[in-house]
Amino acid sequence: MSAKEAHPGLIELTVEIDGEGFPAIAYDDLTGPVAPGDVVLLNTTAVELGLGTGGAHLVIAVEGRAGGARPVTGHAMKLRYTPMQTSVDAAEDLHRDLVDRIRSLDGMPVVVAGLHSALAPAALGARAVAPGSRIAYVMTDAAALLLPFSRTVPALRDAGLLDVTVTAGQAVGGDLEAVNLHSALLVALAVGKADLVIVAMGPGNLGTGSGLGFASLEVGTIVNAVAALGGRPIVVPRISFADPRERHRGVSHHTLAALTMAALGRAEVVLPSLAPDRFARVRAQLADAGVLARHDLVEVDIGPADDVLRSSPVPLRSMGRTFEEDPDQHRAACAGGVRAADVLG
Repeated sequence: MSAKEAHPGLIELTVEIDGEGFPAIAYDDLTGPVAPGDVVLLNTTAVELGLGTGGAHLVIAVEGRAGGARPVTGHAMKLRYTPMQTSVDAAEDLHRDLVDRIRSLDGMPVVVAGLHSALAPAALGARAVAPGSRIAYVMTDAAALLLPFSRTVPALRDAGLLDVTVTAGQAVGGDLEAVNLHSALLVALAVGKADLVIVAMGPGNLGTGSGLGFASLEVGTIVNAVAALGGRPIVVPRISFADPRERHRGVSHHTLAALTMAALGRAEVVLPSLAPDRFARVRAQLADAGVLARHDLVEVDIGPADDVLRSSPVPLRSMGRTFEEDPDQHRAACAGGVRAADVLG
């Protein structure tokens, strides 16, 4: 077995099974260090099912070694009541005075996205317009639960495009750990000193093709939390003109359902400048679904950020497609970041 640290918290391995090598990953906070020659217990489900995200076996434990590299300090448990449960220092405990001092986001712009792949273009857009802004990422627990699984986050950090991360609910591994989404938003503001926040799940969106059976329905829940706390929810619609599935062409049914079946608060729904026929199609979809009766449509000129996307220091890929293959999907996310930065003035 060979092993190397891909980025902090995640180790990439080659494991030998019946004489054949396979890629695998380990989270050293959960398993402890892994070294060549170690015998490991694997979860092979993702590879056997051919899942689009990951494509590697997962190390559960190292034979003969107690798991966990992180010292047990906090009493807050995440991944609760699973064999991999881990204790964290909840920001609500560590910084109780700071967090309890505020009860409102006081109009802070919060970009709300249904896919992890929206994080990079949103951050690029925000930084292009407001280079001095402090950007926080709140990762929800609707998909991957361990933040080190994301390749995007460390790439954004290295490029100076992301300042602080908060993992909410059962998600774990951020700079700051929060018990739930509402407190994660307050933690991002009070402790993370964020000027704007991007909220999205980690990698690995789950969809079933049914009307409500998909993870990004949480977009509505996020809108509600931001609105309830006095923030300004700015929704990135999932749009595509390259997806072969009709339910995701133009505006995805995921966005339409989240904004009409789950969102009770009012939000801004941003669109980048689109070709006239594409804009007309998207607007008609939003109107027909009832989105425009409940939310505000804002067309955003992303301007110089278009060039930033083309020269992004962070790889842009969503649903398997690059920026060149499906530019409007990435431009929509960028528009969310640009709008948030514009709100800051």
